[in-house]
Amino acid sequence: MSMTNPLARVRGLGSAKDGTHHWIVQRMTAVALIPLTLWFVVSLISLIGSDLVAVQSWLSSPFNAVMMILTLVAGFHHAQLGLQVVIEDYIHGHGKKIVALWVMKGAAIFFGAASVFSVIKLSFGG
Repeated sequence: MSMTNPLARVRGLGSAKDGTHHWIVQRMTAVALIPLTLWFVVSLISLIGSDLVAVQSWLSSPFNAVMMILTLVAGFHHAQLGLQVVIEDYIHGHGKKIVALWVMKGAAIFFGAASVFSVIKLSFGG
């Protein structure tokens, strides 16, 4: 029989506040991705059979470049949030979990930045 009260036993096991923010942001990115994905699919269909010059011309439009960057940022952030939940739920061991989260978040930042850089480079004709 433990003399520790229930509150003392659960301290340090996480904050109930952080999960709500995570859940809300993941839902916001999901809602944002609905019109962005529809725009992306329609754009891809319109570019079927186009060469690189036509794609660069299409991407040089400020509207299309901004929409593409928004799609990439929302997509990578949404994926990172979802993978974070998977890692937190299914990887056991504090050290392994922390390393997996760092690697996943680092990869999301790296590939997201590389994607945005590619859009910028293509939109300026490079």
